[in-house]
Amino acid sequence: MEAGIVGLPNVGKSTLFNALTGSQSAQAANYPFCTIDPNEGIISVPDNRLDRIAKLVNPQKVIPAMLKLVDIAGIVKGASEGQGLGNKFLSHIREVDAILQVVRCFIDPDVTHVGGKVDPLSDIETIEMELMFSDIQTLENALPKAERAGRGGDKEAKLRVSGIQTCLEQLNKYLPLRKIKMDEAEAKAIASFGLMTAKPILYIANVDENDLQGTSDLVSKIRDYAEKVGAQVVPVCAKLEAEIAELDDPDRSEMLAAVGLEQPALQVVAQRAYQTLGLQSYFTAGEKEVRAWTVPVGATAPQGAGVIHSDFERGFIRCEVFSLDDLEKYGSEKEIRLAGKLRTEGKTYIMQDGDICHFLFNV
Repeated sequence: MEAGIVGLPNVGKSTLFNALTGSQSAQAANYPFCTIDPNEGIISVPDNRLDRIAKLVNPQKVIPAMLKLVDIAGIVKGASEGQGLGNKFLSHIREVDAILQVVRCFIDPDVTHVGGKVDPLSDIETIEMELMFSDIQTLENALPKAERAGRGGDKEAKLRVSGIQTCLEQLNKYLPLRKIKMDEAEAKAIASFGLMTAKPILYIANVDENDLQGTSDLVSKIRDYAEKVGAQVVPVCAKLEAEIAELDDPDRSEMLAAVGLEQPALQVVAQRAYQTLGLQSYFTAGEKEVRAWTVPVGATAPQGAGVIHSDFERGFIRCEVFSLDDLEKYGSEKEIRLAGKLRTEGKTYIMQDGDICHFLFNV
């Protein structure tokens, strides 16, 4: 799964992306549309549970969960009508699984704002409306074909017509599709459309260096809005984070202490993006490696096993599970077994975030 970083031009998207992914590309120019093709990068998801497990297991290596990010060019008002190469940029958003919207919350006369002034709620509304207009176009274009197929007796097409009509009713009220409750079969029938306002969203408030905790009125407005729509907000000073990302560990720690941060805000962004995508981690732990594996929330044990190898899912027998708390309490898997704390779970078991697992299978 992947998340797309979006926003108006000149809000700090590419600076944030480069800091997150360690990209060494040249600094973006200070004008709209300097990013034309989406850049892609892989980031690790920080998780201190890995270090806690490794301390007791002493593996040869530790492998965190990974997340794919896509830096999508700036969207402007009128993008759904083709303004600023809008149709091309919007197509990139359709392909990602979640949206990370960078919203400008800093004042800098040297950095042009495409709207003429810094207004985070206006910026959010501009992006949201363009995504809605584009979704409406997609659905209205697809409806006649679905109706023709439905009249011919195609059951899936009938579900598609119903799903399209449900979504259009919501969008015509200027409401995004994230909160809409749809029949599962209808949702599946329209899944291929990649409707953008149905994708989960995380707001990243790009703040000034003197507001690293995001206490300004600008950020407060975003928090109030996000609470209403069921989203999260992470304050980040992209410029500072880019500087921190280039430092070695000792210098990084010193700079974090100097600015009053316990950890780079980028780590929080990665963690929240992971959550926004509806993902969680389970772990495998052995002498060769301690590793975080990514599964969707609600995945069954066989599906979790399949992340390692398809044969594990196909020939799944059972899963042996223990917790990090028990590992720290008893000191080793052997002692956990002796204490009777090792659980055996079957095919219907729902994976829990933080499970430490062994899968038994037979192919």
